This record gives sequence, C-alpha cells and structure tokens, in this order.
Amino acid sequence: MIRKAITENGTVLGMQGGNARITVYRGVPFAAPPVGDLRWREPQPAADWEGERPCYIFAPISMQEIPGGDKDNIYTREWHVNSEIPMSEDCLYLNIWTPAVSPEEKLPVQVWFFGGGYQVGYPAEMEFDGEALAKRGIVVVSVNYRVGAFGFLAHPLLTAAQPEYPTNFGLLDQQAGLRWVKRNIAAFGGDPDCVSVAGQSAGGGSVMYQICCRENEGLIHRATAISGVVRDPYGSAFAGNGRTIQDMEKIGADLFDFLGVKTLEEARAVGAVELRDAYEAFRKGAMALGPCVDGIFNTDDTYRIFADGKALNIPFMAGNTMDEFKAVIPAENDEAFEAKVREIFKEDADRFLSFPEAKVRAANGAYAPVSMIECGLKHMLEEAEEKGRGEKNYYYRFNEDIPGWDHPGNFHSSDLWFFFDNLQKCWRPFTGRHYDLARQMADYWVNFIKTGDPNGTGSDGRALPEWNPYSKDAAEGMVFDIYGAVPEHEDSAFTRFLTARIQ
Repeated sequence: MIRKAITENGTVLGMQGGNARITVYRGVPFAAPPVGDLRWREPQPAADWEGERPCYIFAPISMQEIPGGDKDNIYTREWHVNSEIPMSEDCLYLNIWTPAVSPEEKLPVQVWFFGGGYQVGYPAEMEFDGEALAKRGIVVVSVNYRVGAFGFLAHPLLTAAQPEYPTNFGLLDQQAGLRWVKRNIAAFGGDPDCVSVAGQSAGGGSVMYQICCRENEGLIHRATAISGVVRDPYGSAFAGNGRTIQDMEKIGADLFDFLGVKTLEEARAVGAVELRDAYEAFRKGAMALGPCVDGIFNTDDTYRIFADGKALNIPFMAGNTMDEFKAVIPAENDEAFEAKVREIFKEDADRFLSFPEAKVRAANGAYAPVSMIECGLKHMLEEAEEKGRGEKNYYYRFNEDIPGWDHPGNFHSSDLWFFFDNLQKCWRPFTGRHYDLARQMADYWVNFIKTGDPNGTGSDGRALPEWNPYSKDAAEGMVFDIYGAVPEHEDSAFTRFLTARIQ
C-alpha cells in the first residue's frame, strides 16, 4: 500500500482506511491559504514543507453557514451531523483514497466536487467517503473550494484591480485542484491521463463549468453531472446559469454597503467569521453570490456552451432523481390552468392539453409536474449531437423507494448514498435490495470512470444490464428503481414534446 507519497511540495503520510487495502490521505494542501491579501484572489501555489506531513484528518471546511443548525432540515438528518465541525478561511485542501500498491499502477482517477448551491457543503460529508469506490480499482479525490461571499464575490473594485481573475474564485479553486491532480496524482498510483470529474447539484453545475472551460483540455477525460443541469420547459426563472459579472457586481456593491466598507483593503480586513455572518444576514434579503459569466473563465451560460457543441468532447453521464426540481404550472382551477397553458404554449396548447400527463395535479395544487433536469438535459444532449458532439452520453433516472419515518421520496441528493455505495453510513433502514442497487450503481459509475462506458462486469462478477447511450434517435437510458437497474428504450410522448420546445 502507498502509505507515503512525495508531492511537489513535500512528503505526505496517509493512513489505513476501514478497508486495509485502501490508503486515505486527508487534508492535502493544493493551494496557498486564501487569507489576508489573497482573499478574493485566484488560488496561489501551496508552500513547500520540510519532513513528512501527516494527512490523517479532514482540513477545516470552507467558511459558510454552520452545518446542522436547522434540526428539522432533511439534510441535517442525512449528513450534517456535526455543527462543531472545524471551519476556516484556510480551506484549500483535497482528500485521496487509493488502493494502489505502487505509483506505477496508473489507476483511473475520480475527482469529486460537492454540492450546496455554492453556499454550503464540504468534502467531509459522510456520503462522500471514497473507500467503496476505491476498492473497485480507482483513485478517488475530493476537492474543497470556497463558497458564498468568499468564493464568488464580484465587485467593480475587484474587476478594476485584477481584470484577469475578477471573480468565480470557487471555480478557480476547483480548477487548481484539477491541475494539482495532473501534476501529482501519479505519486498515489493514479493516471493523470485518465481523470474523470463528477459532482452533484452545485457540484454537478461545477462539472459543467469545468468541462465548458477550454483551459481544461487535457485535465478532464470523462464527466458526470448528477442533478446539475436544469432547464424549465414552462419557461420559469430556472432557465440557466448565465448571470453576468455585472449582475454579481451589483450584489457585491450592496454587500460592501451592508458591511460598511468602501475599499478592497477594508473588506479584506474584515474577520472571516464577521464576513460570514454578515453575508448570511445580507442574503436573506438579496440574491446569493454565485458563479457568473466573467468572459474569462466562464464565457457563457454553460447549457448553451454544451448545447452548441463547444464543451470538452468527452464521455458524459448525467441524470436526476424522480422527485427533484419539478416544473409545474400553478393555477387555482382548471379554467385558470387552461388559460396559462394557452399563454405559455400558444399554437401548441391543444397538443399539450391532449396529453394525460397535462391533467395531473400535484399535491400543492400545481398542474403537470415534470422534471426540469430530465427535459433540459435531454434537449441539451440532442442539440449538442446535432452540432457535431461525437462522444457518447449516458442518461439515468433514480426512482428507488427511500425508507424512513419521514417518507422522503426520491429527494434531491438521495442518490448520493447509492452512487458512493455508502448505505451503511446512513441512518435509514435500508434492506437487501437497496444494497444490491447501490452496488450496481457504483459498478456502472466506476466502469464509466475507467473507460467512458458504464457497461461491463459488476463487482459481483456478473454482467450488468446493458446501458445504451442516449441520442435523439434512440432515447435510451437507465432507471434505478425497486427492481434494480432497468434499461429504458424510449421516452413518453409527453417528455418528447416538452424536450423539443426547450430553448
């Protein structure tokens, strides 16, 4: 086992995982602490150190709202169990799980970005433990990055002072992590020329930002966006991620006024905890800071970049849970619903109303619930295919029965326990079939990480059900439900109708 590795900055010591075949390195620095004058700057190189650096515990999480504060929140129940988890502005560290015995093995590498709306989240969340994936023969890396006001502030003063890196610092942190992997992962038995990126929610959105940045050519060879592509076929505000730097600068200017500071020097002198708490109070009445089109790292709405065939041309996997991000048509009654349908669909209204799915009314009274991720994602893939994107794309839908007293359904993030094959860490009373499905999902994912194709043999030695790539002419996919992995060979006419009309 590789319990000691030599990185570009010095020697790091790992520790035996729960599985003795795995070595875990936690808290490996990949960039300098972004504090003081480096607050709101692009990540800088990490400093060298003498001797051997023990990397046994997770580094502090990024500055953010204290996890677990809302005891009634489902995510507090799921994994935000430690409200006293260490937190610091000094947070640019990554974690590695490797099964390699020697650096010569050149194992495929999975780099993971956490979600949390670019406001919260951290690699130490228990569902992200990479050991079960690593035992399947890959190296797993989770990268921390700055969030909220620390990671995504934009301000006219920043744009003037550092026009080459004016904002999107959290995304630049992720990119710095990828570059570190390229330079260093061979020391841990990984192959720098076989690197997959993945993330969920904002982490899935982060994957989109990274594969839509041409600077990352050669750093990324496959990508998985879990619940990270959203587009509303009914035309609501969930239309993409193309907010401009000017939009963010206005929010940043308002935040400076809220803080009572006028210069970058004054703002950088504000204490980390004070800034965190002020931002939390500020964003209760304002839009949150997040990624934007800065014209440098991010040149357009990533949905548009991918759909236009301009993202990295690499194998791509993406999908959604059954119950998350539903688009609906709110209406008080059938008459009001029909009026809204005619306003939205115009000459196609009668066609829409002819579908039985259009008559469905959700529990909250809204009509015609449909997945914004499924429709948006499929349209994006089809348009990219028409524009000449040649690599294969794989679509999935997660529809397992999630047990528990709260009867949560297939809530946003519920598939994470399964993809990481970590059901044993969850409080929920999962039974045998849940564990069988988790094994299959992790097997598919690791096959994809290794080869760009999820098909092949599972960890139980049996061939996995065939998962065909998605295309406009063959709406193939995989459904993960109570029956296990079930191939899907066509969409409903309703889904096809809505997918075709997305802009």
